[in-house]
Amino acid sequence: MLVLAAVLFAQTLPGQPYASYWHPADLLSWSPYSDPDAPYNRSAIPLATRSLGDTQCNAHAIPGQAGITSISIMYPSTSFNPSQGGPGIDTYAFGYWQYIQQLTFWGGSAGEGLILAPNPGVIDAAHRNGVPVYGTVFFPPTQYGGQIQWVWDFVEKEGETFPVADKLIEVAEYYGFDGWFINQETAGGNAQLAQDMRDMLLYIQQNSDIRIQWYDAMTETGTISWQNALNGSNDWFFQYEGQTVSDEMFLNFWWTQTGLQNSANHAVSLGRSPYDLYAGVDVQAGGYNTAVNWAWLFPEGEDHTVSLGFYCPNWTYTNASGHSSFYTRDNRFWVGANRDPGNTQTTHPWKGMAHYVPEMTPVTVFPFVTNFNTGQGYRTAVEGSVLSEDPWHNRSQMDVLPTWRYMARSSGTALYPELDWEVPYYGGSSLKVSGELSPSNTTMLYLYKTDALLQGDDSFVLAWNRGAAGLPSGIEVALSTSSDPMSFSYFAVPDGPEQGWNTWQLPLSGFSGDTLSVIALRFQSTTVIDDYQIRIGRLGIIRGEQNEPAVPGGLTVEQFNQIDDNNGTIRLRWNHSPGPIYSYNVYRLNPDESRTFLWATPNNACFVPAVTRPEGEETTTILLEAVSTEFGFSPTAETQITWTTTGMESQGVPGVPSFLSDLSNPVSGVVNVGFSVSAPGPVDLVVYDLTGRVVSVLQRGNTSAGFHSVSWDTSDLPAGVYFQTISAPGGSDQRKCTVLR
Repeated sequence: MLVLAAVLFAQTLPGQPYASYWHPADLLSWSPYSDPDAPYNRSAIPLATRSLGDTQCNAHAIPGQAGITSISIMYPSTSFNPSQGGPGIDTYAFGYWQYIQQLTFWGGSAGEGLILAPNPGVIDAAHRNGVPVYGTVFFPPTQYGGQIQWVWDFVEKEGETFPVADKLIEVAEYYGFDGWFINQETAGGNAQLAQDMRDMLLYIQQNSDIRIQWYDAMTETGTISWQNALNGSNDWFFQYEGQTVSDEMFLNFWWTQTGLQNSANHAVSLGRSPYDLYAGVDVQAGGYNTAVNWAWLFPEGEDHTVSLGFYCPNWTYTNASGHSSFYTRDNRFWVGANRDPGNTQTTHPWKGMAHYVPEMTPVTVFPFVTNFNTGQGYRTAVEGSVLSEDPWHNRSQMDVLPTWRYMARSSGTALYPELDWEVPYYGGSSLKVSGELSPSNTTMLYLYKTDALLQGDDSFVLAWNRGAAGLPSGIEVALSTSSDPMSFSYFAVPDGPEQGWNTWQLPLSGFSGDTLSVIALRFQSTTVIDDYQIRIGRLGIIRGEQNEPAVPGGLTVEQFNQIDDNNGTIRLRWNHSPGPIYSYNVYRLNPDESRTFLWATPNNACFVPAVTRPEGEETTTILLEAVSTEFGFSPTAETQITWTTTGMESQGVPGVPSFLSDLSNPVSGVVNVGFSVSAPGPVDLVVYDLTGRVVSVLQRGNTSAGFHSVSWDTSDLPAGVYFQTISAPGGSDQRKCTVLR
């Protein structure tokens, strides 16, 4: 496998913490107590328990057999990977957790580091959805800088211990992720090295709960020879003398039907499940246009052979022309061409993963509340009020999104459901449903599979927005229980008295002792509404009175980095509030006592990427509140930052040069690339391809402050995705574009 080379995509804001990466010798000297960024890299979300529940939308999918593992590039480079998201909506906000068993945070390179810990945003989002996350250990081929000494350093033993193994355990336990994907592709090893590697993996298994996924490259002789199967040349990295060496094995991409069947049989002979083997499929270049022998993996009407392992399903993001395109492609990849996980019949060979594996649900306990937050937005809302107009991305804020995207059933033309980023209720997005609503097209929208026991004090909560006051909601809440999952009870949602967001609460005492199976919404009207449109901003079940957490204590400003007279960044620390917390919100208190939202994290260390000075203010108050899992809010803690008048004029987005929005996408031929620079000085504007190779240098050298435009000739470039990066002493910016031929 290849990995992107080191490219400075990050916005290098002062004080910015970054995700951790190391070479083996560097890892030995790492400690969370000496690493100033370590507290900002911790996940605070425990791994949710998942269930198959009582329902299954696709008759082709077989429960209890194959799973899917995803090896994804969650950030374009190993280095300069911001710990907690940052400015701008653009990010790979993967949201189809219900179809995968694990996610590997892929990265590592000879020039940056071989061992890469996942950043907390990905861990938080995955754990909230019940999916374990693995870091990466990548020993590259020698032609890509690999050195066999690094492998020897990795497995070096000290008495009865493996020091690097102990550090791998410490890193995973401190940061809160679940395992390591280990890919050893550096040539030059021998049988002793292979044995030491095996024994090190056994040591991890015996001394921790950390999981291991092994990549099929190194054999028991120490040579690099991809078997594309489990066999006698590599099985001791999977199972050895009755002991688990790796929890899963990722089989290289060139498998055959016979090889998969023999692998499955060999796994069983070792006392292991064949579904612990993941047949690799490389989708980095072709996505859902990749040719796959599906019948070899998942023969129709028969047991699955082995599980499926994707390399770079982030193709849906890296090859998308923009935000909307990414979401369309991601749905197509996971659900299929019909945009309906219950209907995957198509002439296209790629039917979507919903055709093969049943969806899982993390909604196994109550309370459960979702705001349909994808972990990104053009603005930020809190309880229906927009408190920031700055675009952002922060995967820690991703909710559990609908299990089925989308199952809208109607005898006529069903209403159209979609995620929407224009009018959020809490966070950056909501669920929008639109179309013509009439007596002839009542629409049943199935949203969440659940498997959780209801109590007498539980209530259903809903927030919705029809735009104008007094309009009929057109909604009924539809609930089914495990006694008869296909039989629903319906509860009419009243008309909305408010112009914008309306809220409603339904007691569920009549369901006490029942296990809830499905949450759905039914849309119907006795009259024709040509342009029916509604946004659902919150949906869920709370237990008793909405929980309001205690105020977090110990709030301190660890570091305030003033960039100019009006802009800065902040590193904040505090003590966790007791009890389950969804997140902590950080605000600036404005002179009129209103609040401006700054950032959020479930952690107790937060990097605020931008705080702006109110005019004339010397001391600015920063507020912190805890948010419960039922979205009750604590009283606020507060601290202050003090501004210094430097005489430096404002630089707009703090210290970061930026592109102008004058580039059409996709592009071809000669195009103009506009950018702005806030201060004179050296500026580099460089274009990289997906491997991190420089393909064009558009600007290099001193540039005056202001707006500029340079020409970019794409005529000689192959069609594909490219990254433009602009760097200046104050920071950097990057954007993605597609070149057409």
